[in-house]
Amino acid sequence: MSKSDFGLIGLAVMGQNLVLNVESRGFRVSVYNRTTSVTDEFVGAHPDKNLVGTKSLEEFVESIERPRKIMMLVQSKAGADPADRDAVDAVIDQLVPLLEEGDLVIDGGNTFFIHTERRSKELEAKGILYIGTGVSGGEEGARKGPAIMPGGPNSSWELIKPIFESIAAKVNGEPCVTHIGKGGAGHYVKMVHNGIEYGDMQLICEAYQIFKTAGLTTEEMAEIFDEWNQGDLESYLIQITSKIFTIRDKETGEPIVELILDRAGQKGTGRWTVMNAAENAVVISTINAAVEARILSALRDQRLAAASEFEGPTPQIDLPKEELVSKVRDALYASKIISYAQGLDLIKKVGEAHDWDLDLGGIARIWRGGCIIRARFLNRITEAYERDPNLTNLMLDPFFKDILNRSQAAWREIVALGVTQGIPVPAFSASLGYYDSYRSARLPANLLQAQRDFFGAHTYERLDKPEGEFFHTEWPEVIE
Repeated sequence: MSKSDFGLIGLAVMGQNLVLNVESRGFRVSVYNRTTSVTDEFVGAHPDKNLVGTKSLEEFVESIERPRKIMMLVQSKAGADPADRDAVDAVIDQLVPLLEEGDLVIDGGNTFFIHTERRSKELEAKGILYIGTGVSGGEEGARKGPAIMPGGPNSSWELIKPIFESIAAKVNGEPCVTHIGKGGAGHYVKMVHNGIEYGDMQLICEAYQIFKTAGLTTEEMAEIFDEWNQGDLESYLIQITSKIFTIRDKETGEPIVELILDRAGQKGTGRWTVMNAAENAVVISTINAAVEARILSALRDQRLAAASEFEGPTPQIDLPKEELVSKVRDALYASKIISYAQGLDLIKKVGEAHDWDLDLGGIARIWRGGCIIRARFLNRITEAYERDPNLTNLMLDPFFKDILNRSQAAWREIVALGVTQGIPVPAFSASLGYYDSYRSARLPANLLQAQRDFFGAHTYERLDKPEGEFFHTEWPEVIE
């Protein structure tokens, strides 16, 4: 019997769908799962597929053609501490003694990039190639074509390139996969992708909350989002939102969205993005607001108690429907640009610090299909970085600058509407705050520096002196 072209460890739904995707492209696939019955059931359910079920890691490794290409889809729980070790490390520890020099191990889970860098160095010392690979698109994407973000040595990429290009989503015939860079670049870009995803979802939720407060029905909202999906806001998240509004509960007949508990979950990649941005002094206020909104949603018992304790306005939105929809659309589009600009700024800063040589336009290109944040305007982002590979900030590209300038009046009205009517719009507000701060020639940080010098003699620079020259004032004593 001929040996397999590819092997996969971990047969949860994502793993099963990815295996079926690979097999459908003409590759023979070996599979292994710690629970043997899962392997048996999966292979047994697909007797017509070119699959090899194995009952041990030894059998699994032996069944794959050299140089072996083995992908793990194992849940990572290692956090930001470089010393953390988890189930991914446990699988690697069992797997490596069975491998030979030149074999390739691929981590396809959501792994914090510092662990990818550590594992890559550990395996390189043993002659084993390693790629940390972000895979986006959920279960459907895994089966039909995800966006894939591999990071590691170029030699590793060349080994897996034929398989990854065949299984990735395609946009205009181009596969939504590229070699992101060395080390942990792939997992890092996937992490920030997920942070941007948090921002996108929260912005959509804030638009929904405004429409709901204005008395629009879910049927009306479905039509609005469907119309938006035909234009510049076309995206996977806008599309599924329009579908969500059309679904009614079979038991009650009510819109299912209105019966779902308002307590959001998260798996950690958004928090990782926020923590990493703070460590690298990069502002990602939209993503931060989205992460905080999820955390606040989880405090449901406290919110329910506080609802009867604190005062606020009784919301009343009197704008005509068409005008409200138009202004919310502008606020959403502008805020979305800010979220992507912040995420790409973070990728750029950290990529430079790690010498990853990242292609921001290329990254936007592979996000156009397969992944959760796929959207029409990613084409515009790719074009922006093709025009200027050294673009300081996405907002400064002429296309996006024009949208922000045209949208800012309506954007302000929507944020003001939320504030005056007591409707929480943290991501809209954070996005506008970033825009206004970025465009301000002078910020009140001069007072902040005076305060720092007053209590800590931290010194300051002066407008009327050369930059880099620092001063200290003998401030008066404070009488207690």
